[in-house]
Amino acid sequence: MTHTPSRRTVLLCAGTGAAALCAGCGGGGDDGDSSAASSGQELASTSDIPIAGGKVLTDQKIVVTQPKTGEFKAFSAVCTHQGCIVSDVRDGTIDCACHGSRFAAADGSVVRGPATKPLPGKEITVEGNSVRLA
Repeated sequence: MTHTPSRRTVLLCAGTGAAALCAGCGGGGDDGDSSAASSGQELASTSDIPIAGGKVLTDQKIVVTQPKTGEFKAFSAVCTHQGCIVSDVRDGTIDCACHGSRFAAADGSVVRGPATKPLPGKEITVEGNSVRLA
């Protein structure tokens, strides 16, 4: 199903320089359960995930974080506010450039709205230097 962003969403995204990130924006606040990634798929190398940061995997619609050294977490990269793909991970938060929502990199909880629901977690395993979808 294709979502068409509202005029307001397009204007807000253009104003933040993030129009390309908002290509997935739409109404309804997708809960992130649908994913392009499959079980067992390698998502990233552990060395690709900075400590106290993370990496947004746009194609798989997953964000992988490393809140503490050697502790890896994964969440849906679909913002629970309007369905945009989150833009980056920094300073302990997963940030969505479309409307400014921020989520905790440690557990996906909402740090700043307008989103009111946390990012759904994704099950992962770490095998050697490989972060994989469980």
